[in-house]
Amino acid sequence: MSTEAGAARLPAGAVPPAERGATTVADRVVAKIAAQAAREAAGPLPPDAARPHATVVVRPHARHRPDVGAPLDAAHVHVHLELGYPGDIGSRCREVRRHVTERVGTLTGMAVPEVAVRVERLHPTAAHGAAHGKAGDVGPGPAQGRIR
Repeated sequence: MSTEAGAARLPAGAVPPAERGATTVADRVVAKIAAQAAREAAGPLPPDAARPHATVVVRPHARHRPDVGAPLDAAHVHVHLELGYPGDIGSRCREVRRHVTERVGTLTGMAVPEVAVRVERLHPTAAHGAAHGKAGDVGPGPAQGRIR
């Protein structure tokens, strides 16, 4: 009876949701969306940092979309990026996870139960490097400053 009531609400000539086709988004497309979202959320990167990239595995998800009745795919995303240091790495990674989840979900209609962020390299900023004796700054040697 609920099927007949649902069919009665459809406009004339409309195809019931369960009989419509499905749109699939390739893993590589989801990975490109995730990488772009990571670039947007990571903030300014050091000039020598590699661009963020992502790998994605799309699997059927246990939930069903109530509007279509078809299984909802789930995108499990792994983002790899390089960040400047010092900085609040934890908050930047949280922002990347949040933004990737939002953008991938919005643009693909997929659930995003997992966004793993891997920081592959930290790049010292110029001010931080100079303050710690880097970039040609010659400081005291190991023998200097000893108490005799």
